[in-house]
Amino acid sequence: MPKIKKNDKVRVISGKEKGRQGKVLKVLRDKDAALVERLNFVKRHTRAGGQVGKQGGIVEKEAPIKLSKLMLVCPKCSKPTRTGTRVLDDGDRVRYCRKCDEQLDG
Repeated sequence: MPKIKKNDKVRVISGKEKGRQGKVLKVLRDKDAALVERLNFVKRHTRAGGQVGKQGGIVEKEAPIKLSKLMLVCPKCSKPTRTGTRVLDDGDRVRYCRKCDEQLDG
């Protein structure tokens, strides 16, 4: 079970964005990274698109951050926390906060 999923609130624990929080937009499993809303901006120089009429210039966008640099923020206790997994009576696996013991998934 993944520790970080789309729409989770995460905090960056190392690097140039250390201490900042944001919402996960997309998890890139093959790169072991995630796109986090309004964090880790990079500038891309783009060419104008010939017949399409796309304008060239400098575009700022989010770049992926390694999952090892992100820590899930518990919605109940609002602290960055490690997660554990539990199997419920009906067989579903859910994540839970190791600090406040609150269930994180549905």
